[in-house]
Amino acid sequence: MQKLFPKIESTLQSLLPETISNQRKESLDPLAIYIREKIKTKASIQLNFICTHNSRRSHLSQVWAQAIAYHFGIKNIHCYSGGTEATALYPMAAEALKNSGFRIQRISEGDNPIYCIKYTENAHPVIGFSKTYDDGFNPKSNFGAILTCDSANEACPIVQGADARFPITFKDPKKFDNTPQQEEKYLERSLQIANELYYVFKNALI
Repeated sequence: MQKLFPKIESTLQSLLPETISNQRKESLDPLAIYIREKIKTKASIQLNFICTHNSRRSHLSQVWAQAIAYHFGIKNIHCYSGGTEATALYPMAAEALKNSGFRIQRISEGDNPIYCIKYTENAHPVIGFSKTYDDGFNPKSNFGAILTCDSANEACPIVQGADARFPITFKDPKKFDNTPQQEEKYLERSLQIANELYYVFKNALI
């Protein structure tokens, strides 16, 4: 298996999962257990990260999850994202990923452009665009639903087709849009997500 692109590898090496609080681990551990059980039974692992607009946190989570799973050699895993409504992948979220070493190419234009997001040379890229969580692009059954924002968590007490549901919410960097702190805050949130998903996948292998 090829390594991740060097800057992504370097980013992962700089993470500090030991700094995650015990309270936060209570939210993360059930997802690690879910993945662990799928690995033990050699079942396909499908994760759908869900937020309200599928524009920021859910995309960051999807991309990092796919890359970190690859880093740990976890096979047969497919990560998706969706919203309770569709908007567009916010450009600064894509930029935050690019700053951590992902190679991103916009392959369509329009109000909801499609991005090709690569984390290594030959693995299938993540296809990033905004969609509802039940869009035809996403799995219809046998997936874990990870709710990455409070409003989606409240709006989706039941996610149709999911065999498990995990509320793991992150603060929205949107409030820093068009401010001098925008780039810093998007990268900060991206790295928090990477740190916590690194913890999840590492513990899934225990």
